[in-house]
Amino acid sequence: MKAVLLAALLLGRLAAAWAHGFEPAVLDLNERQPGVFDVTWKPPPGGSAVLAPELPASCRPVARAASPVDDGPRRWRVDCGPEGLAGQRLAVSGLDGVAADAIARIGWVDGRTTVGVLSAGDPSFLVRARGGPGSGAPAHGVVVWRYGWLGVGHIAGGADHLLFVLALLFLVGSRRRLVPTITAFTLAHSLTLGLAVLGFVRVPPAPVEVLIALSIVVVAAELARAPGAPPTLATRRPWVVAFAFGLLHGLGFAGALAAIGLPPDQIPLALLAFNGGVELGQLAFVLVLAAPAAALARVAGARPRLRLVPAYAIGTLATAWVLERLPQLATG
Repeated sequence: MKAVLLAALLLGRLAAAWAHGFEPAVLDLNERQPGVFDVTWKPPPGGSAVLAPELPASCRPVARAASPVDDGPRRWRVDCGPEGLAGQRLAVSGLDGVAADAIARIGWVDGRTTVGVLSAGDPSFLVRARGGPGSGAPAHGVVVWRYGWLGVGHIAGGADHLLFVLALLFLVGSRRRLVPTITAFTLAHSLTLGLAVLGFVRVPPAPVEVLIALSIVVVAAELARAPGAPPTLATRRPWVVAFAFGLLHGLGFAGALAAIGLPPDQIPLALLAFNGGVELGQLAFVLVLAAPAAALARVAGARPRLRLVPAYAIGTLATAWVLERLPQLATG
């Protein structure tokens, strides 16, 4: 058992940086006056040496970029002339060298916003007109593909969400209870994702991230309970617990989508596509691990000490995330 605890602690150290590992690069351009933009470039973690924004040749710097700290954002100002960015292309180089996409956002002086999603296969987009209707807006099919893929990428890089789903797989113990449990989790996080993105719910991200990690600790504690212990709500009705904690996880998805940004003229479509991508990634995870989790649960039934291995491993990782995120409550 000491070896199991030591391994779990080492895994916690290694995986602490993995939770919410999916982060796109973000290129923000805010127009101060016609043709003059404040630029903010934020590469993804580890991508500062690979990725670089490429502005049109007509955009000349008028304020030097501040030196970034590690992978922190760089800020500077450019003057793109009387035509501004109309008819120009924005690009990010190096996307084929990292597992990340990039979001380009233009905030026009008249208050409108243009959003573009850049990827290795399409590392640039055309800005059609200054804040005009549909300026820079991709076609519907492009929005579905790009935001759907962003959703898949977010769930694939979000270790905390996947670890919660894995804990649910061990908790339910049977395929008959698995379907309503995963369905309840899906409905709950889809509900809060939509409400938060549409502005009906506003919750600071720092406590949400702490509570998401705590939700995993709670389920891991249920997994560690002795076989003869009195049943709890989580063991009797796991779908209720999945729904309650799914509301928290939906707020976490919303925070990621808010950082990415949505095309203003196609918010419902992009939201549905992102959520659909999250669901596809989650379903693939469940399909791959449902059978091994069930087999391990059967083996653990014959050897009770083995039952504690996933419980301690999951609980240790989640506790590491709680401790890592608690300081954010004071700053965020």
